[in-house]
Amino acid sequence: MTRTTPPRPIDVTALFPSLSGLSTTATRLHPRPGAPSASDSSVAGPLRWPADEAWPVCHDGRNHYIHRLLTPATVRRQRAVHAARGTRHTLTNQERAQLPSPDFSEPHRLADQPIPLIPVAQLHRRDIPDFAGPDDCDLMQVLWCPLDHPEEGYNPRVRVFWRRGADLGPLLAEPPEPPVVNDSYLPVPCVVHPEQVREFPYGGLLPGDLGARIDAWEEELGTSYQSDLSLAPGWKIGGFANWSLTDPHPMDCAECGTAMTLLLTADSGEWEGRVSSWRPVEEPEGASADPVGVTIGRGYSLYVFRCPVSFDHPTATTMQ
Repeated sequence: MTRTTPPRPIDVTALFPSLSGLSTTATRLHPRPGAPSASDSSVAGPLRWPADEAWPVCHDGRNHYIHRLLTPATVRRQRAVHAARGTRHTLTNQERAQLPSPDFSEPHRLADQPIPLIPVAQLHRRDIPDFAGPDDCDLMQVLWCPLDHPEEGYNPRVRVFWRRGADLGPLLAEPPEPPVVNDSYLPVPCVVHPEQVREFPYGGLLPGDLGARIDAWEEELGTSYQSDLSLAPGWKIGGFANWSLTDPHPMDCAECGTAMTLLLTADSGEWEGRVSSWRPVEEPEGASADPVGVTIGRGYSLYVFRCPVSFDHPTATTMQ
């Protein structure tokens, strides 16, 4: 099903024409649970991974921040039980018996072994209007370690791979799965419904007195530039980051020092509240605002940045 973002409540460029020159586009992925194939663009679906290329693993062991560890099978069973509950507010005794206790954790020593990364996104140039990869590549694959990395702001460590689909030979039939995960970092396999939208910069990054004039206008009319007019929530490619957690800070390439651009947003939700202006018009009543099952921090977003000088330079992440 197509997903369509409603028109913005106000044409902010009619009130502040200088915003027009500052805007950019983003592609909202609108991931929804499904059964994508390895040939599809997806969130957390199977990857077109070469059979002769080693699957990436994390060797950080006890350097991970470890609190509660679950097996992927346990996480999926939990989700299935809660999905079967439907609109009921409580679980039956039989359903509750299928779930681990809230304080249960698999042994922490299980994280000492190499941890296979898990698929986060596979996106084809043909499907994504804002695809921004190397000219000779038409496929982006994103994976992450499903455990917390203190040096990454207590977030998963991300790796990005660029490929030319026509060059891929035999594919890996069954990738390895991590023995344990942080359940917040095991996405539900989702099909995507890409939609291009227009965004405007975070208010604190607007030039001159433009931000102050917009603030004054917001106070007068009670409309939020930040929440309703500038930055789309949810999983997306391109666009702008929302810096409302820490205020803006430089995201410069560790290799060359160049200011980086936003590549991918992995979000804890697709919209906020039942009356959110970003909720797609096709979304049925009672639809979950968190179809991917990922939680970043206390409900934030993980932004993945790339270097505009070279796709060979390392990506960087921040939680906001």
